[in-house]
Amino acid sequence: MDANHLSQRLKKVSDYVPINGRLADIGSDHAYLPLYLMKNGKLDYAIASEVAKGPLQNAEYEINKSGLSDKIDTRLANGLLSIKTEDNINCVAIAGMGGILIHDILENGQNHLNGNETLILQPNVGESIVREWLMNNYYEITNEHILREDGHNYEIIEAKKCNDKMIYTLEELKFGPFLLAEKSDVFIGKWTNEINRLNNIISSMDNMNSKKPTDKINNMKKEIKEIKEVL
Repeated sequence: MDANHLSQRLKKVSDYVPINGRLADIGSDHAYLPLYLMKNGKLDYAIASEVAKGPLQNAEYEINKSGLSDKIDTRLANGLLSIKTEDNINCVAIAGMGGILIHDILENGQNHLNGNETLILQPNVGESIVREWLMNNYYEITNEHILREDGHNYEIIEAKKCNDKMIYTLEELKFGPFLLAEKSDVFIGKWTNEINRLNNIISSMDNMNSKKPTDKINNMKKEIKEIKEVL
């Protein structure tokens, strides 16, 4: 992967960035996402933000190599703290992290959001944690996508600020309201694999010589039932 050829995951993230966007890419690493978008004429301006010097230097190198240092700023900061009011950011991408970390970035930096941004969030795990934060902070999930790449499932969540609090069911928070409605092959495959994983754990526990953790087994059986009802 490089700035000219994104992974499927980042390519799909890029599809959600608005035309003439002003993007803050949080955890940008090599800045491949803003570089790709800038080279394809989709961005007016971008921030490549990193919390550590090493990844930031990677971004600076790639940006300078591409001759786009006048269009893409690099910022060393913790999450959304890299965004300034005068940046007029209208899109924030946070991709390739765990759901808890994305939650913390949003929670700790929400004062740096102007409320007009499109949020493009791609948690590697813990998607329900991200959706719950969005619901509790008056964001509407406006689109979702699930894809499989290199043996991993990735969910992408697009959200925008709204006036009225959206109320999502526990089922929608867990599975995703758009993904739940679509039930793509990747979605079915992901949750079928989860059923198999839980069944294998239950079988291992059933074969234990010591006292079985009955509560854990019952909770997993309950979760399997919930997933089957969705599928």
